Amino acid sequence: MATISRSDLNNPADNFNMRKIEFTDGGIYHVYNRGVEKRVLFADEGDYHRFLNSLYEFNDEQPSVNTSYRYYLSKRRKSAAGMLLHQIARMTLVEILAFCLMPNHYHIMLRQVNDHGITRFMRKLGTGYTMYFNKKYDRSGVLFQGKFKASHLTEEEHFLHLPHYIHTNPLKLNYRGPTSIDFLMNYRWSSFPDYAGEDNFPEITTKDFLLDVFGGKERIIQYTTDRIG
Repeated sequence: MATISRSDLNNPADNFNMRKIEFTDGGIYHVYNRGVEKRVLFADEGDYHRFLNSLYEFNDEQPSVNTSYRYYLSKRRKSAAGMLLHQIARMTLVEILAFCLMPNHYHIMLRQVNDHGITRFMRKLGTGYTMYFNKKYDRSGVLFQGKFKASHLTEEEHFLHLPHYIHTNPLKLNYRGPTSIDFLMNYRWSSFPDYAGEDNFPEITTKDFLLDVFGGKERIIQYTTDRIG
């Protein structure tokens, strides 16, 4: 199985030629991809919400009946849509431990919980979002830069560094403001606000594992604050 170095975590978007890895049940992986030719994947809030909806909707053994906004929960937008959830028991393919959506790429930290779960989940996610995007913007062809990329986390330092790397990605958006940590806590397209105690998109992320690793939400906030200055 492939292992990753700290340089892989610091520059995952540049590491597109990794050898094929085998996904194992219980294994934890960094999964990421970008738009073909670095094109924008999320042009407006509707696109971000659609991808987030897909993270929830496609994480199920059952085929998706309706890929519209079955999942749509945000503390800041409850009045706009509310939330609809499956009325039947779901059998998830993966645990989504952390995520961040950027204008032209995404990062997800996944643990496989079902046989071939990551492959099946990512296939549904990529196909479903591409179909939505192409229809909305009247385009055709591929949207992502090849197949999704993945790194297998095998060392303790990777478990600590990867969530930090994913959650601080928005600071690359040339942010200038009062404090970086406040910016991250209010960046809606990330799992960091949920880990920090905000009710952002709580149904998407399985938080128990990382909360246990770091020792609670206050420790996660402090860990992030200490490392971004």
